[in-house]
Amino acid sequence: MTGAGRSVRLIVALTVAGMLAVFVLYTSLAGGATLSLRPSQLTGHQGKVSLVGQVVGPVRHDVGGAGMRFELRDIGGGSAVPVVYRGSVPDLFAVGRHVVVSGRLHDGAFVAQPGSLVTKCPSRYAAKSGA
Repeated sequence: MTGAGRSVRLIVALTVAGMLAVFVLYTSLAGGATLSLRPSQLTGHQGKVSLVGQVVGPVRHDVGGAGMRFELRDIGGGSAVPVVYRGSVPDLFAVGRHVVVSGRLHDGAFVAQPGSLVTKCPSRYAAKSGA
């Protein structure tokens, strides 16, 4: 093969690699982004969002398979929204715990995606005493 043929193949390979790199970068940064909101910011949002807040009791487990129901309020107080969740529940889930759950607002209640409930430990994010 001639030197010119090798150069053309190299340019084509580098162009394809560059386009692939741009595609991967785009999908990792912008393509999979989900808006993260507090309950007080939820009104008027149509699409899928991640809701961040503190679990307010009581937590009710519906026997008929309708899911678990609880309220989620802004961390530190404020607005609250009822949440309907079906799926596995993390061991650390409890009233007062900070959680993140993905889903959509539907008829005044936040309907969460199954398997999207994640608990956060508030003590991990609080300032250390004496600091």
